[in-house]
Amino acid sequence: MPCFHLVSLFPEFFTSPLSAGLLGRARAAGVVSFAFHDPRQHSMDKHRHVDDRPYGGGPGMVMQADPLASTLRAIPRPGRMLLLTPGGRPFTQAKARSLATEENLTLICGRYEGIDARLADLFPLEPVSVGEAVLNGGETAALAVVEAVARLVPGFMGKEASGEEESFAHGLLEYPHYTRPENLEGLAVPPVLLSGDHKQIARWRRQQAVRATLAVRPDLLQTAPLTREDALTLADTPRLRPGRNLSLCLLHAPVWLDEKKTGVSSLTNLDIHDIARLSRSYALDALYVVTPLRDQLQMLETVVRHWTREATSPGHADRAEALGLVRSAASLQEAVALQTARYGQRPRVVGSSALWPAPQKGVPEEPPLTPPTVRQWCAAGPVMLCLGTARGLAPEALAQCDGVLRPLRYLGYNHLSVRSAAAILTDRILGDYY
Repeated sequence: MPCFHLVSLFPEFFTSPLSAGLLGRARAAGVVSFAFHDPRQHSMDKHRHVDDRPYGGGPGMVMQADPLASTLRAIPRPGRMLLLTPGGRPFTQAKARSLATEENLTLICGRYEGIDARLADLFPLEPVSVGEAVLNGGETAALAVVEAVARLVPGFMGKEASGEEESFAHGLLEYPHYTRPENLEGLAVPPVLLSGDHKQIARWRRQQAVRATLAVRPDLLQTAPLTREDALTLADTPRLRPGRNLSLCLLHAPVWLDEKKTGVSSLTNLDIHDIARLSRSYALDALYVVTPLRDQLQMLETVVRHWTREATSPGHADRAEALGLVRSAASLQEAVALQTARYGQRPRVVGSSALWPAPQKGVPEEPPLTPPTVRQWCAAGPVMLCLGTARGLAPEALAQCDGVLRPLRYLGYNHLSVRSAAAILTDRILGDYY
C-alpha cells in the first residue's frame, strides 16, 4: 500500500479532494494512505514563521530551510522526494507509472517564491512541474500527482485496463467517447461504434487517437510508437500546415565573402537543386534565389527551364516538381515584394546566421528567435527565411529582417553548408507534423 507524505503549510487544503470519489474509496479501503506534515510545526520562531525575505533583494518571500529540513528529517520513510515547482521537469504519464511502484512518496508543496535552494543540496529532491502555469502553491500540483499515481496502483480502479487506454498511455491522446442517446440534437453516434465489429471499432479508435494527437499535440508524435497504418492516417488527415506559409530565400548578395569583405557570390547548381527538393519535401510555398547579376539570373532561368519544361524522362518528374518552386529576384527587397503580391500582405522576414546577432548601437539587445517562435509566425501568416551563401548574410541583409534565428550550433563548431543549414532549420521549425 503506497503512502503519500504531503508536506504543506496548508494541510486542510487536501481534506475534501482526498475524501471524494475514487480517491476517497481507495483511501477507505486501504489501497492508498496519506500522511500530512506541516513545516510550521517545526518552526523555532514563536510566531511559527516559515518564510523570510530573499538575499539579494527582490519581491516576495522564500520558504526557510530549517523548518522544512526538520520536517523532512522527521518523516520515518519518506521514499522519493518530489518538489512541486514551476521550474521542475515535466510530470508525464511515464513518470506517474514509475512512481506508482513506490511504497512511499513525499510531495513537497512550495509556497511564496519557492524554497531555499540549499535544501536541494541536503536532500535528494526531484523538481516536478505539472504545467507551464504558475499556481499559488504546490498543493494543487500535488493533488494532480496524487491522482495520476494513485489510479495506477493495483486495486484503485474497477477495471485495470481502463488506465491503459487513456490519454498518453501509448504516447497518443485518447479517442473520443460516446454514450446514450444515439442521437443528440441531430448529432449521431459514429455508426462503427454501433456495428458490434470489435476489430473495426479498435481500428477506428486508433485512427481517432492519432488524429486528435495531430490536431492538439503534434509534438507527441515525434516519440509515439506509430505503425504504417498510423502514418497513412496522418497523411490523409486534413490540417493546417504552417509550412505553406513558409518560403526560403537563398541570398547571394549581400553576403560575407571573407572575414572583412561583403559582396556577391556565385550561384551553385547543387544548392538550387537540394534546397528546391527540401522545399517540396516540407510543402513550403516557394524558394526565392536572389542575385543582382544578370548572367547569374539567366543561368538560373536555364536550369529551371531545363528541369520543368525540357526534361521529359519519367524519372525527372519529381525533380521538375521541386524546381517548379524556384523564383528569381535581383534583391531581397524584390523577393519580399513578390511574396507580398502573392499573399496580399508583407511576409515576416527572418534572417539566419552562424554568429550570435551582434547588438546594434542604440537598440536594446533582444534574444534571437527560436524555431518554435518562427513556427507560430508561420501559423499566423507568410514568413520568409533568408539563408546566406558564401560566409553568410551581410549586416545590411540582416538589417532588413524582422528577427534573426539563433545559430544552429551556438555552443560549438558552426560552419555548415547552406544546404545543410536550410534542411536543419526547416526541420526544426516544421518537423513532420506541422
